[in-house]
Amino acid sequence: MNPFVVSVGANLGDRAAALQGALNALIATPGVTVTAVSRVYETDPVGGPEQPAYLNAVIAGETSLEPHELLICAQAIESEWHRTREVRWGPRTLDIDIITMGTAQLTSEVLTLPHPRAHERSFVCRPLLDVDPLACIGDQSVAELISALSMHGVRLTDLALDAGRGER
Repeated sequence: MNPFVVSVGANLGDRAAALQGALNALIATPGVTVTAVSRVYETDPVGGPEQPAYLNAVIAGETSLEPHELLICAQAIESEWHRTREVRWGPRTLDIDIITMGTAQLTSEVLTLPHPRAHERSFVCRPLLDVDPLACIGDQSVAELISALSMHGVRLTDLALDAGRGER
């Protein structure tokens, strides 16, 4: 089993339901075990067109899937939530990004590990500290990354994802 970390975000429709749906679908995926779920943060959009605020969380676990297999699963879950890819960094019903898969380093046409911009994104790094205070992205400590990132626009919510639910 290989450790993994994914970031989930949504800013269209029922954002909380989309994050819970992503978690439920990951839990229900054969070969995937969810071990930790961050708190939920509301975050201002970064880049792209004018759009509503996001809800973001991080999910950690272990998987027997290969990186590209996990990517296919993530994209299938996004499709279930009617994710479209019309505008780069545009609004979305659900976004699932693979941040890390253990220490794997990979560059392909469709997947780069660790995620190439995760270290720049407070909406990834802040919730990642919830699931693992010693987390690293590549060879960089997330705690150190956080100290250099602006937390402006990152707000803790009172929402919580329920890891006990695994139905789709």
